[in-house]
Amino acid sequence: MKIDHIALYVLDLEKMRMFYQTYFHGVAGEKYHNPKTGLQTYFLSFEEGARLELMTRPENKPEESSLYRVGWTHLAVNVGSKEKVNQLTEQLENEGYEVVSQPRTTGDGYYESCIKDPEGNQIEITI
Repeated sequence: MKIDHIALYVLDLEKMRMFYQTYFHGVAGEKYHNPKTGLQTYFLSFEEGARLELMTRPENKPEESSLYRVGWTHLAVNVGSKEKVNQLTEQLENEGYEVVSQPRTTGDGYYESCIKDPEGNQIEITI
């Protein structure tokens, strides 16, 4: 069994598509739009692994985010090396994105940093 894709509701579909394309090299398929429901989506494919589906609809509302809320808490992206973790974290920080934790080796042995995407979703950048 393998995970095919993860779906994430977003407020600004185009901004979020560009973020995941720019920093994580996702390749977006064609935009889907259901005129009856207002649902709009993009599937982003990556070199390896599951796809990410970004979705928006008129009813979407911003919610207060907390790193400790119940439900999905983060998306982990393996970038292949410590150098790439360090470089991407520094680039994102320099471009104004919030860094939750700087690159480090965690207690369970991962080398990672954590950042927030434009809408506050936590992303682990790891190897």
